[in-house]
Amino acid sequence: MLTYVNPVIKNYVNVWTLNQTLNLSVNTMEKQTKNRIITAAIGLTVVVSALVFTNGYLDASSHREAPLIGNDPVADNTDLYAFRSPDDTNTVTLIANYIPAELPQGGPNYFTFGEDVRYQIHIKNDPTTPGDDIIYRFFFHQVNEDPTTFFNIRLGAQNLKTTYTCDRTVNGGNSWQTIVTNGVVPPNNIGPRSITSPVGLNQPNYNAVRVNAITTATTGETIYCGPSDDPFFVDLGGVFDLGQTRGDGGARDGLSCMNVHSICVKVPISTLQKDGKNVTQAANILDSDFIIGVYATASRRRVTVRSLTGDKPTSRGSWVQVSRLGMPLTNEVVIPIGKKDYWNAISPYNEDTALDKYFTNPELALYMDDAQFGGAVPALAKLRIQRNSLQGFDFGNGHDGLAGLLGNPATAGTALDQNLFGNYLLRPGQPRSVDLLPIFMTGVPNLRPYQLATGKGGNPLAAGKPFINNFLPTFGDMLRLNMAVPVTPRNHPDFSSLGLVQAAVLGLTNPTYASNANLQWIPNMDGFPNGRRLEDDVTRIELQAVGGVVLAAVGLWYDDYTAGGPNPVTQDLLDVLTYTTGVETNDKPFKTWFPYMANPSSGFSACGGALASNSNRMYPGKDEQMKLATPELFMTCTPNPAHTRTSFKYRTTEKSLISLQITDVNGNVVDMPLNNRKTDIGTHDINYDVSKLKSGTYFAMLYSFDQMVQSVKFVVTH
Repeated sequence: MLTYVNPVIKNYVNVWTLNQTLNLSVNTMEKQTKNRIITAAIGLTVVVSALVFTNGYLDASSHREAPLIGNDPVADNTDLYAFRSPDDTNTVTLIANYIPAELPQGGPNYFTFGEDVRYQIHIKNDPTTPGDDIIYRFFFHQVNEDPTTFFNIRLGAQNLKTTYTCDRTVNGGNSWQTIVTNGVVPPNNIGPRSITSPVGLNQPNYNAVRVNAITTATTGETIYCGPSDDPFFVDLGGVFDLGQTRGDGGARDGLSCMNVHSICVKVPISTLQKDGKNVTQAANILDSDFIIGVYATASRRRVTVRSLTGDKPTSRGSWVQVSRLGMPLTNEVVIPIGKKDYWNAISPYNEDTALDKYFTNPELALYMDDAQFGGAVPALAKLRIQRNSLQGFDFGNGHDGLAGLLGNPATAGTALDQNLFGNYLLRPGQPRSVDLLPIFMTGVPNLRPYQLATGKGGNPLAAGKPFINNFLPTFGDMLRLNMAVPVTPRNHPDFSSLGLVQAAVLGLTNPTYASNANLQWIPNMDGFPNGRRLEDDVTRIELQAVGGVVLAAVGLWYDDYTAGGPNPVTQDLLDVLTYTTGVETNDKPFKTWFPYMANPSSGFSACGGALASNSNRMYPGKDEQMKLATPELFMTCTPNPAHTRTSFKYRTTEKSLISLQITDVNGNVVDMPLNNRKTDIGTHDINYDVSKLKSGTYFAMLYSFDQMVQSVKFVVTH
């Protein structure tokens, strides 16, 4: 049983005060700190750390995030993912998505990659080298196979048929190797006549078209470039309405039924690891030598000349970066609108430290603080940052947080030591420099205080339980991943879309993991922000982080906990952990095989095509279409997990024709409790017997007019 006593750190605070102002500018401070970090990274064998350093900002990743790139969608990064492949754990999958909010019915000129755009995925694996270490570079080319028709596909011919070339460098750009030539980009999922009929492509189904587009590079990578269902899920309409998330009902996935264009590369870990090692050679599950940083960019030529005769424009000159993406949400909701285009143009290797203030005093924190503007955003009422943690530390914007500890002997040997990284992490008047800033710019080392409170005995500066190390000191915005961390199976009972937040909860409260402070595998250690899995709910994680969950995880508990008290799991902490935006899963289940994202939605049936059992059915009349009820969440599943029975509840506002389909995690239909049932206005329950299903994860998908309108994930345990 863990006990919590009055922290010795408070005594040090009473004795030591910050009696001198820092005489270093942020730039000088960062340079000195960077030298110390690199020295420490080389000199120390860091067995990785223990803090849920989630970034702290809101909403979908990078959908139309800056004024200039909003006018150039084919070059607009939307999301970036990096995770160990769940079905091939000796590899890492990197996914860079482009072109936000594609309507699948957007013909006749359907979305595709730009011919005059250079798309790149950048990897950093060695902090001692300048710039990128590995880059994958993609160029796309289009042809019209039948310019006599206005259709995109007809009689096997394809207009806007797109192919690509992929080049790779593994020495920072000193030399390049072409590893794919004439790679195939599959067409959009236009509809059944275009894809499966003899007057179209005459393929078995769209899944076959997509699988046929997956290729193996000459150097061993598996690559897919093409359309996918947008894997991000978020209530865009609520979030951008001044932060009004709708976790209490009525939330809608603003990216449901929309597509993106994806560049996906599955890479052997030995290719990404700086010394060519495979994962079996890792010293432990948090080996510092297996950390990579990833970001994606799009660039255009400096000069574009438009034709007077309608021919394609021509481009010339040097390449100019017009979009980039590392950590989700940096540019969208952290960087202010006047700096967004500027941020898109600079590199993670020359970040402007003048922008640090937007991380260290985040705007959203103002709305989680009743002493400032806490009542301005009612939807964030459960999220309240620490203003008096352990009755001594104030993390409100403009306050000092832990900065008063700079130079305190209690910090010796910790990351806060002035001889290590204290000058970077402890900034007066910038309280979140200690928790939110590092995850973007350096990652998190396995140094105190960045370990779970488990085993600390009430002292946040004491050694605790390690569970993260993605420390790569580049001082630049990247998505960082420790490739040595084991994969959490998607059917594991503790798998969670809350990533490291849930790993922290398990490490603090579950006796299996909380009985000691030793390094051990905890489910979801491979989740965001240690990389980013498709399933990770970054919106919720990041809002919780702004609300101080990271600080609490390391022992800086919420204000309603009295230092030395018996139980730090207080109501404030429970409020943060139970906070929801109302949209916590993707509108389609992910696949278990590369590229893992769901097939793109069809323009013919906007949410992904007809039910398998009804593929030849005549369309129902207009009066039979589903009319969704708002502002309520119209379908729920309880209990979840289920042992013998569960109940699905849904509501309609007009007479409707609905189907309920149950699929496994592979997308296979295992049951159909409702099949085109006419349903009256009102709220309805389906009492469902799960005893006939094997233990595992399933999706209940509600359809109307052969169009999926919502899916709910549920778990069966026997």
